[in-house]
Amino acid sequence: MANTQVILKEKIAGLGAEADVVKVRAGYARNYLVPQGKAYEANRSNLRHVEALKAGRARREAEEILMFQEIATKIAKLQPKFTLSTGQGGKAFGSVTSMDIHKQLEADGIVIDRHAIELEKPVKKSGKTEITVRLHPQVIATLTISVDAGDAEKAG
Repeated sequence: MANTQVILKEKIAGLGAEADVVKVRAGYARNYLVPQGKAYEANRSNLRHVEALKAGRARREAEEILMFQEIATKIAKLQPKFTLSTGQGGKAFGSVTSMDIHKQLEADGIVIDRHAIELEKPVKKSGKTEITVRLHPQVIATLTISVDAGDAEKAG
């Protein structure tokens, strides 16, 4: 199978970032990347423009990091509270999932990707829990949530 080199115009998952020169299958480049405007052919004239593309990429990445650092400070200041109902014996019904945390952050005006919330398993115990939020490979925030158990047991 024939491979060819292309210069990426934008970040493509699993392939590379803007201004990267990557080898791909000729058909993938010819039928998808180039017609969709996601890449240039890597010929001599286009390779001269790689430095300008890299400068634009560096500028954009620096702006993204600053933006994510601002969001990280906002996240660190928050302490969302969640309430779980409990049954007999104090066993909690339900749990706090990354989706619940994501909805609470959006309600507080912070819009991030739901998959940035790194929660190994849903939180089922009451108390404070620290959760890692990976906004960018270089920017990680720590969110402290409080989980309170309801009093369904006392009502019965």
